[in-house]
Amino acid sequence: MRFSKRSKNLETQIGLAHPAVWRFALAMTGRQDIADDLAQSAVLRALERTEQFKTGSVEAWCITICRSIWLNELRAREVRDRAAISISDTSAAAQLFSDAETNLFAREVFTKVMELPEAQRETVALVYVSGFTYSEAAEILDVPIGTIMSRLSAARRKLLEWSTAKEART
Repeated sequence: MRFSKRSKNLETQIGLAHPAVWRFALAMTGRQDIADDLAQSAVLRALERTEQFKTGSVEAWCITICRSIWLNELRAREVRDRAAISISDTSAAAQLFSDAETNLFAREVFTKVMELPEAQRETVALVYVSGFTYSEAAEILDVPIGTIMSRLSAARRKLLEWSTAKEART
């Protein structure tokens, strides 16, 4: 089978998007093993459907696919109404820093982010972890930009409450 130069380049970009898709999948699922499978499924679907990509960010397109797969899986399992995701392994997401104290803090923050409601959690993952702009996140999540701003504000408020309560205890 012959590939055009555009499809080869697109396939390369999809491969390069995999780490960002995995981080988003981990933020959505809270479990490394599920994130592995979800990210792989999203990248595979993107590779199978390269003809559907029009213009814009390949990374955002792959994350949109990842989110769609996850939401479809949640609907199929009928677990959309669950509270917060329980964290089974935060070490994979939080061991990014060279010193142990920073890693401990990052793990605590990650755990608190995972306790946010799903809508806030996915928005935090897109804007603060993956670095998408508000408008890009709004496009990925198919919501108005004001909703993105509102979700981030609510998430920051909850994280600040946690931080303030933690400081008061120490």
